[in-house]
Amino acid sequence: MSIDKIIGAGEIALSDHRSSQPTFEEFIRLAANVRVAGMLSGKAGIINIHMGDGKKNLDYLNRAVDETELPITQFLPTHCGRNKELFEESIKYMKRGGYCDFTGTDDPDLWEREYGEVRISKAIKRIIEEKISIDNFTFTSDGQGSFPMFNEKNEYIGLGMGKSSCLLEAIKECVFKEDIPLEIALRGITSNPARILALNNKGNIKKGFDADINLLDEETLDIDTVIAKGRIMLRDKLPIVFGTFEENK
Repeated sequence: MSIDKIIGAGEIALSDHRSSQPTFEEFIRLAANVRVAGMLSGKAGIINIHMGDGKKNLDYLNRAVDETELPITQFLPTHCGRNKELFEESIKYMKRGGYCDFTGTDDPDLWEREYGEVRISKAIKRIIEEKISIDNFTFTSDGQGSFPMFNEKNEYIGLGMGKSSCLLEAIKECVFKEDIPLEIALRGITSNPARILALNNKGNIKKGFDADINLLDEETLDIDTVIAKGRIMLRDKLPIVFGTFEENK
């Protein structure tokens, strides 16, 4: 309530061998506390949930909707394309009015082939085909964060790094491979997360909003120019603003 940058709680891991394995009652108590804090502070009060590949899938979330007064929009499960079973449960959950987030990777072919992950472009295509609200999906990356890897026995085998660049590649796949209109694909990283997270000055190009704008090449959708809060950071595909430890060459 008193720290402006904190808008909810997460990631709370469910159906995952790395989870703290909260009971349903513990999960609901956390969700209720975060919701009330959000109401009192004018924030989203969102619960961001890391979904693993366990058999319970979205069980806690569906129970929360069925057994409590908490609204379904209080929850934002992520990694919802982790496997086909979880994805199908996520489609049903979205039809109930829930939000779902899908995770990008720098090698979607590998993850689709080896782990059965549903890539973002196919997930969005299915959402459109099922006539689910295009307001209810987001997609994210583990951008520049740690990316732990496990074998089939859930034994830790190494650490990689998530790349935020996978989000633009997902946009390109949506448009060029699945023939999804650009304005729909872009919602997953612009207006939808801004609305769901109650970031009221983000997500759209409007008067009074933060001037955060990416200009894309019309043919390739490569980033040409980046403007952050009105300041040009990248122009003609070349950086013009550098960090403290970067050299301006």
